[in-house]
Amino acid sequence: MGLAGLARLHGLFAAYKPPGLKWKHLRDTVELQLLKGLNAGKRPASEHRVRFLLGPVEGSEEKELTLTATSVPTLIDHPLVCGPAFTSLKIGIGHRLDAQASGVLVLGVGRGRSLLTDMYNAHLTKDYTVHGLLGKATDDFCEDGRLVEKTTYDHVTREKLERILALIQGSHQKALVMYSNVDLQTQEAYEMAVSGMMRPTNKSPMLITGIRCLQFAPPEFLLEVRCMHETQKQLRRLVHEIGLELKSTAVCTQVRRTRDGFFTLDDALLRTQWDLPSIQDAIQSAAPRVAAELEKNLRPGLGTQQPSSPGWPWDSEGPSSALGLESHAGH
Repeated sequence: MGLAGLARLHGLFAAYKPPGLKWKHLRDTVELQLLKGLNAGKRPASEHRVRFLLGPVEGSEEKELTLTATSVPTLIDHPLVCGPAFTSLKIGIGHRLDAQASGVLVLGVGRGRSLLTDMYNAHLTKDYTVHGLLGKATDDFCEDGRLVEKTTYDHVTREKLERILALIQGSHQKALVMYSNVDLQTQEAYEMAVSGMMRPTNKSPMLITGIRCLQFAPPEFLLEVRCMHETQKQLRRLVHEIGLELKSTAVCTQVRRTRDGFFTLDDALLRTQWDLPSIQDAIQSAAPRVAAELEKNLRPGLGTQQPSSPGWPWDSEGPSSALGLESHAGH
């Protein structure tokens, strides 16, 4: 394998991070498995050198010794002498996931680490499924946090929840326009808004470009969120604030990332696939798509184009929500 195997490792791939696993541990595990695969390959044959060895004279009955030219292998590159050929790899992590969250985690190997910076600069959106539980509030917005309050939720209906979600999306859409620094009176702004190409020019607070309810079975509900510049803690806080808007309380029971830019769950390697051949194949198969998507999204003067998913309420409007956007309006 050796250098030939290493040459096929430059690029991006996605892994599926299970809940309870820290991203640093995932990265270290992947590095260990890659090094094991690279070092398990057959090494080239050792060089031979001529040495004059002392030995008995052939055919002589007397105990005479003489020097004989002999070809012997050199041990300078033997694994027991110099150790394994590969001892470390440079592996970078894209948009991180905290220990409780799960889902798609993008990694860059070797020269692929620079592509992670390109993904960051492209301001690509990410999709999450967020599970919520009505009726209680905790100090960290998680189900297993310290209980702060218990409330009733019999008055909460799906219609009320979807009305709150529409207000949230409308408020964040207005914020997206503000952070995009585009003139709404221009044809360019109209075309960017219609095609879904509008994006912030710099770092901004969390922006939600789409949010909808997938399941509603009180006290449990399931949301699908499309956003950028988020953290998983902000998504848990979003569930908490939705509960308050519904005149109740809610905690987040699960956060799962289903898409990171142009990597989806179908691209993510499971833990049993974190080995050299699987990662090499994943990098090679993703390389053309990565190059095409980054070229499209980083083209000068062009916003980030994201394909619209069927059923997303992109055009919903409503008054500004009180879910954390007003505090950033002056930034």
